[in-house]
Amino acid sequence: MSAPLRIVALRFDLETSPQKIEQKLTAFLRELRWKARGFDPAVLEAAREADRWSEELRACSPSQRDGDKIRRRAKALADRRLRASGLAHLNRDARETLSGLSDGVQIVRLATEHRADEIAATLHDEMPWMAQATTLAWHAMRESVRIGAPALHLPPMLLDGPPGVGKSYWARRLAELIGTPSELIDAANEPAGFAVAGSQKGWGSAHRGRPVELFLRERVGNPIMVIDEIDKVGEVRSNKGISFALSNALLPMLEPLSAQAWSCPYFRVTFDMRWISWILTSNNRRRVPAPLLSRCRVVDVPPLSGAHLAHFARREGRVRGLSEDAIATLAEMLEGSSHRLDLRAVINLIDDLVAHENSPRAH
Repeated sequence: MSAPLRIVALRFDLETSPQKIEQKLTAFLRELRWKARGFDPAVLEAAREADRWSEELRACSPSQRDGDKIRRRAKALADRRLRASGLAHLNRDARETLSGLSDGVQIVRLATEHRADEIAATLHDEMPWMAQATTLAWHAMRESVRIGAPALHLPPMLLDGPPGVGKSYWARRLAELIGTPSELIDAANEPAGFAVAGSQKGWGSAHRGRPVELFLRERVGNPIMVIDEIDKVGEVRSNKGISFALSNALLPMLEPLSAQAWSCPYFRVTFDMRWISWILTSNNRRRVPAPLLSRCRVVDVPPLSGAHLAHFARREGRVRGLSEDAIATLAEMLEGSSHRLDLRAVINLIDDLVAHENSPRAH
């Protein structure tokens, strides 16, 4: 982790409580009068604690008229500071929620290019069929270290290939190895842009977008967002013909300039989203909206071969405690099978074998 990054355009360092401002103004006036009478300001507090109703202190205390003027001044200052902070339009709950970002968020960086090499090697060892995507991420990680970027950031990429080959798993595993949070949005089930951008308050279903939720939950400014099956977003329109498609909400976040000053419709404040790494997946790139396609590095993910499935079965079987004999038998079957399975099917086979080996009848 590096130094905190200011992720939201708000001022949390301004005192906006009228009561606290009033207390400070009152104390300031009392100190001025104490000094004007020739008393040592260093002993003012001690004098208050020793005898708060002494004649000297009573003479220095604000009158009722002074108190009224101080309260008016404190209210005016509080209102002015609240407007300057960018928090004036928010209710108390929203202010408290965003106050969690007052000290900024952490950003993840890799210490050396060697660490980037290690991450790429691990990914390639686990999922060799994702070599093209791993190479793209590897080069981006090394460049981030080489140029001393403020945060690790990957270019937007689209992983295009058959279902069940581990595209979204690869993206989540990459985030895990880097040490940054990740979040997956299933575009097939959440085709509207509200999942990414959120929706305005006043709507019955108003909510924060998933990237903002991730900021608030993890306090990390450069997570990896995974949009699964982006080719299934379709067109989402309101009764008035306004488009709410996920692809439209996503576009401003893929452009560095607009992402740097992205306006959240829920909080109506500006967030710096430029360090988020976006990884999209699709089964058919021809169905991906052209504006999205033009902003992404497209990676072709091939269908899984028998050798790939056997490789995955060996690794996953050992992780799940499957016996070596069962692993060898399953790998041999997958390598020689004419029916191409996907990773989900292989995981189900391994789960069945593990359950069988652990059943009472197997002992």
